[in-house]
Amino acid sequence: MSVVPLIEADAACGRKAYALATLMRAGLPVPDGFVVTDPATDPGRISASLRRLAARAVAVRSSGRAEDSGTVSFAGQLETVLGVRDVDDVLAAIGRCAASAGTRRARAYLTHLDLDGEATVPVIVQELVEADHAGVLFTRDPRTGDDTVVINASWGLGESVVSGTVVPDEITVTPPADTVRVTLGTKQTRLDLSDHGLVGSPVPEPDRVRGCLTVGGIDRLVALGRRCEALFGRPQDVEWAAADGQIWLVQSRPITTLHASWTPAGDAGSGHILAIGVPSSPGRALGPARLVRSVDEFSRVRRGDILVCRTTDPAWTPLFRLAAGVVTETGGVLSHAAIVAREYGVPAVAGARDALRCIPDGSPITIDGARGTITARRS
Repeated sequence: MSVVPLIEADAACGRKAYALATLMRAGLPVPDGFVVTDPATDPGRISASLRRLAARAVAVRSSGRAEDSGTVSFAGQLETVLGVRDVDDVLAAIGRCAASAGTRRARAYLTHLDLDGEATVPVIVQELVEADHAGVLFTRDPRTGDDTVVINASWGLGESVVSGTVVPDEITVTPPADTVRVTLGTKQTRLDLSDHGLVGSPVPEPDRVRGCLTVGGIDRLVALGRRCEALFGRPQDVEWAAADGQIWLVQSRPITTLHASWTPAGDAGSGHILAIGVPSSPGRALGPARLVRSVDEFSRVRRGDILVCRTTDPAWTPLFRLAAGVVTETGGVLSHAAIVAREYGVPAVAGARDALRCIPDGSPITIDGARGTITARRS
């Protein structure tokens, strides 16, 4: 079949869909949806499946057969379209997602990791959770491999967290006593569904300085994350969304980098700290700071530079093959950029406030991705 109810998805529907179906069949809370395995499917069949969904908008997401494996995540490399309503827009989004395996960024990602690609990929169409707050949970700390649950959370849709456009709250929960540690992020903006599509807006000041999650919310998330790990038999990277007191799971895939071997490049050196952020990809590197404010400046980056930028999106992934380290002003340890940096073995610090102002372009710096520091090197 070319249109498959999500709960019935198998391996032919791609890893993401198969994992979601496994969660649904186990009774875990997953928004309803369906999978389109062939982009040439009769539009009438897709329209009929769409009418059966209850939400006022859907999320359209790729579900590649190589995506979300135990060794590569494809984090952010394939297409996602959120907040789609009309049938024609859904059909267009399905086409974009199915073809996204052939984009330049996806091919570059595959080439770097020495993998083969697919011409087209299956596509999930799923009810969009209009989240009050959302984020990502890892059932192990990806920086250390420790048995610690790490949660990133921010207001609105989870895209703000996974894309790295905000500095989210970071919550760690460490057994055996499940000790909770909360580090508040700045959470300056949020993304929500409106009557006219997705809209970004500033977060009110009081909400920027309070945590998104209650103690009860943390407990429920940790319990769900551990159920996912038990179900799949290995540490999991879980995307979640909360609305009206209900937590929904919208992804569960293996964590790809727990057992990577990180070799610091050079010693810690001496010099004063220029910026501090969220430790996001372990390792240490020395190189000239290369400040990049837009895609128009990509050509300035040379092999061995330390990339310093406001944030990254999937279009920036090719720079990770050149840069010795990455510094962003926004984002957290569970963002797509941080995941890709760990897969590439590139030290990274996210959420380094005012890095573009504090770090002189071209100056020699040391980035420590385990400590979250960017230090000026003395000549």
